[in-house]
Amino acid sequence: MSSTKFRRTAVAVAAAALLPFSLAACSDSDSGTAAAPSSAAGNEAQTGATPTEDAMTDDQPFGPACAGVPKEGAGSFDGMAKDPVATAASNNPALSTLVAAVKQAGLVDTLNNAENITVFAPTNDAFAKIPKADLDKVLADKATLTKILTYHVVGEKLTPKQLENGSFETLQKGTVTTAGSGESYTVNDTSKVVCGNVKTSNANVYIVDTVLMPK
Repeated sequence: MSSTKFRRTAVAVAAAALLPFSLAACSDSDSGTAAAPSSAAGNEAQTGATPTEDAMTDDQPFGPACAGVPKEGAGSFDGMAKDPVATAASNNPALSTLVAAVKQAGLVDTLNNAENITVFAPTNDAFAKIPKADLDKVLADKATLTKILTYHVVGEKLTPKQLENGSFETLQKGTVTTAGSGESYTVNDTSKVVCGNVKTSNANVYIVDTVLMPK
């Protein structure tokens, strides 16, 4: 082989050997450049995580019983948000006993026409905890029934944050106390919120597992 040909071959081999390293360097440089904004975006997302979660807690329903709420229609969260509270409750099958009691007490219009209220709404299971004879007696006594039902209503819209350690006057003129944090709250120490922060057009609703009794 001539010396000239040998030199050309050597140069070609050297270039071929260096090419992967050159490409790898370019690849590392490119990926490093791309990683910087991605990392920055991740940091921004991480920084904003807590406010976003807080905002969701303030704006969204929470609790185990929320899973049973219909996804669509008048009984869904979106549907209830369009109706006043008594009407909204009537579209939720889990609140049918409460709705019957509200009708029996003649409080449908009172609740629907009220502005900016909070309703602690006992489920059917909550009413079922009361012996049937006692419940029938209450349902037949309009004055007592009205007293019990209005004890479940507070004259302002309460956020989950306010329930952490609160004491609120009810429409019945008694007081309910609340405690908890995150997605776990109790009312009067014994009644648990099972689906909270449900919005209607005029109220915030906290569905509870035990009927509240005024003193």
